[in-house]
Amino acid sequence: MISAQHCAQLDQQDELAPLRDLFALPAHTIYLDGNSLGAQPKAALEHAQHIITQEWGTDLIQSWNKAGWFHRPLSIGNELAPLIGAEQDEVAVTDSTSVNIFKAVAGALHIQKNQAHTAQRRVIVTERSNFPTDIYILEGIKHFLNDGYELRLVNSPEDLHQAIDQDVAVVLLTHVNYRTGYMLDMDELTAHTQQQGALIIWDLCHSAGAVPVDLNAAQADFAVGCTYKYLNAGPGAPAFIWVPKKHQASFAQPLTGWWAHQSPFEMQPSFAASGDIRGALCGTQPMISLSLVSTGLAAFKQTSMQKIRAKSLALTDLFIALVEQRCADHPLTLETPRDHAIRGSQVSIAHPHGYAIMQALIERGVIGDYREPHIMRFGFTPLYTSFTDVWNAVEILADILDHKKYDVNLEKSAVT
Repeated sequence: MISAQHCAQLDQQDELAPLRDLFALPAHTIYLDGNSLGAQPKAALEHAQHIITQEWGTDLIQSWNKAGWFHRPLSIGNELAPLIGAEQDEVAVTDSTSVNIFKAVAGALHIQKNQAHTAQRRVIVTERSNFPTDIYILEGIKHFLNDGYELRLVNSPEDLHQAIDQDVAVVLLTHVNYRTGYMLDMDELTAHTQQQGALIIWDLCHSAGAVPVDLNAAQADFAVGCTYKYLNAGPGAPAFIWVPKKHQASFAQPLTGWWAHQSPFEMQPSFAASGDIRGALCGTQPMISLSLVSTGLAAFKQTSMQKIRAKSLALTDLFIALVEQRCADHPLTLETPRDHAIRGSQVSIAHPHGYAIMQALIERGVIGDYREPHIMRFGFTPLYTSFTDVWNAVEILADILDHKKYDVNLEKSAVT
């Protein structure tokens, strides 16, 4: 039997434990929702104040040069690059994940249409269980192009190989599924996709900062992701797009704003592509929220993704074991894989009254979230989640379930 003392001992042995002090976690709160919004780094407030009072307030428009605002989307991209296996000058931190998906898909289709052996391909593949915005963007591109494109939705990871054939132009896959935490094999699926002559785009929203990723080692084609989850950059912080050097010269996307121009301040009346990672940009960047991405990345410089991954697996293993130890008499279904090779950094558990139970947990200070159908999501961020947090969270969950301390008639909030 796992005990509270065992969890406390794991905390004493945890070399990542001191990193918790970098975050402004509320008292009496067990935060298990870093897969949706990361906790605030303590340094974020001071950094934001500096940007507002000094860079904006005192230096005003000079900060585009003096503070490096103009280059900041790419300089922060270089800070982020090691976490996803990117080289320097391959990542731009900009816009939203949805917008960056649009750019990446449009850019990949442009490359395919300009190659004789792939020009006639009209199939785009993704998973039916992908995050909805990914599918919506693909639907929008398909309808907008009105060029005979087919969107092929795949029902399970096991069906991906068969679905990715020589009719396919582009594949868009999420590395770690937002609902279940299932992690796809990036190396193997990238190789298979390219063997069929297609290009592959990886959505890293639930991977970046949570699991080791090496895009260049996998020889992937494009990637996108957000910074406000495991990277702790703040609500609505700009996302990122990765365009490897092998594709930068041929990369073209229709949002050809002036920041993607090779000489933006020459104010030419026609567009000339930059030919590098700047081509993934569009317009003027939101400097305050963009700058806070650096604050979120700072903690990662004090450890390694391998150490983060090891603790993540230990936390999720412990949570699964404790739920099964304490809550075995309740109709809970584990939706997350047990196999480490295909598990991200979350545990998803279904219950017929999942939404009501999650609201009861939140009222007791255990913050996770809910996704249809019936799924309670618990995200584990090794930078600030402790093993004692896991013990206490499961004890509260067991008490709520054992005594039915939840309201099944509760009306759902706008954000679940």
